[in-house]
Amino acid sequence: MILKIVKYPDPVLSQPGEPVTEFNDELRRLAADMFETTYAAKGVGLAAPQVGVSKRLTTIDLSMGKEPDDRLVLVNPEIIWSEGKLYEEEGCLSFPDIIEKVVRAAKVKIRAQDEYGKWFEMDGDDLLARCFQHEIDHLDGVLFLYRMSPLKRSLNLRKIRKLQADGEW
Repeated sequence: MILKIVKYPDPVLSQPGEPVTEFNDELRRLAADMFETTYAAKGVGLAAPQVGVSKRLTTIDLSMGKEPDDRLVLVNPEIIWSEGKLYEEEGCLSFPDIIEKVVRAAKVKIRAQDEYGKWFEMDGDDLLARCFQHEIDHLDGVLFLYRMSPLKRSLNLRKIRKLQADGEW
């Protein structure tokens, strides 16, 4: 089922997600729905708060549905190591049509649980590292808007206010 993606400034986006403690069919259904929603929106990652669910759950698929084995479900993820810096363009499904360059670590290692509760660690670099950091930021209530330079943030906030006033946001 395709879920509704909430847009900034919905309050659920700015609050840290609650840790997941129950690994059940409901959690797995939510993850499956999040993948379907991501593909419909032509994205590569989605955090539960972006669909109005304040839980520490995110889904990532850099293949955009083309490679089922590439699907990642991260429950209660955390970054345990990072290295380097990259300044690259980034977008967010909760900020449609806004793409800006932001600084992220070039490489990261995460620790997370899968949808059954099993802990694992995984390394990521380049786009995968960027996705890990972006989605975990969502779970911490941190928006990519606040990773932009102050000037770009101001310009984008002005753009959002105009779109809201015109009924297009």
